[in-house]
Amino acid sequence: MITSVEQAVLDRIDEELLVLLTQRLLQATGQNPPGEEAATVAVLTAAATSLELDVVASRIEPGRDNVSITLAGGNGPGLLLLGHTDVVPVGDGWSKDPFGGELADGRIYGRGASDMKGGLAAALVALAALRGTGLSGPVELAALMDEEETGKGIRSYVEAAGRSWLGCITAEPTDLQTIIGARGDSYLKVSVHGKACHAGNPADGANAIYGAAAVVAEIERLHADLATRPHPLLGAATWSVGQIQGGTGGSIVPAECTLVADRRLLPGESPAGVLDDLRARVAALRLEDRGLSVELEMPMEMPAFLTDADADLVRVTDASLADAGGPALPLGGWTAACDGGFIARDLGVPVVVLGPGSVTDQAHRADESVGVDELVIAAKAYALTALRLLGRP
Repeated sequence: MITSVEQAVLDRIDEELLVLLTQRLLQATGQNPPGEEAATVAVLTAAATSLELDVVASRIEPGRDNVSITLAGGNGPGLLLLGHTDVVPVGDGWSKDPFGGELADGRIYGRGASDMKGGLAAALVALAALRGTGLSGPVELAALMDEEETGKGIRSYVEAAGRSWLGCITAEPTDLQTIIGARGDSYLKVSVHGKACHAGNPADGANAIYGAAAVVAEIERLHADLATRPHPLLGAATWSVGQIQGGTGGSIVPAECTLVADRRLLPGESPAGVLDDLRARVAALRLEDRGLSVELEMPMEMPAFLTDADADLVRVTDASLADAGGPALPLGGWTAACDGGFIARDLGVPVVVLGPGSVTDQAHRADESVGVDELVIAAKAYALTALRLLGRP
């Protein structure tokens, strides 16, 4: 049931502004790597300033800022809207300009349309619509750098966090489904060191690629074992070897080989424990008997999270989404990872993921796009959630 106060806020959701802001964000670069968020941050900051919202930028690396955009409220705990300003590289196969922001048949095209400049635009427009409503606490949009790589932005954000939050909505693309849990992610780098020699007499050396192949086979066995123990909402934890590089020529026994594997994490799993387990399993391969040595490291980890379906944040957000015209999907889990896991783990704040666009059908693909109708529904859902969580005395 939408109240008259709520309807007045919904009426202030400006579709024309929402489309224009999404287009401007898409026309800015932001590819990561190498880390080009500055142009996107500039567009977002200028728009927020023109809407008379408080803007604070925090330098994380040269030319790479986190930006916090806040609608002030009372002294009570607030609502955090979380997003990121970087996008994955454009890649091949586009039929439209990846930085054009073209509007066609009710969809806006460009790299990051779904993941997640559309979500940023919807959150900002929601904040603008909430002005003057006398909320009991602030609403902040935290737009962070480096989510697509190693998470430097979110790590810095949680280290400096000083506010109290009733909850966090991560505005990633979910097909407008309220997501209450997400797997985490980690990258593991395995470096195998051997001894080079002439391939005509390979026994004189120690073949690092053979050692790496043994590690790959062990990771494949680990993946198969995890598949037998799925989480009821999020599915199984997974392993996937994504990169391998070694050797200098066909006639040389390779002295070095490096592989990088992706390990998806379930709630409660410790990234350090995953690393220790792989280290123990690699040790059991006894590669030193072949004259090889191995180094393991975890250059990136993002924690998983799971929020109780009965949590106030979940109930209010999902009801607000329904009242905003959402598709009435059941509460769901996400196989992707996001910065929201850090908010849940490090700040103890309940988290949901909800946003326009699709992580499965649009994100990281050529001709990425987002529907204008999805943007409007998301903005309305964010605004209603803020009103219902923070509009009480």
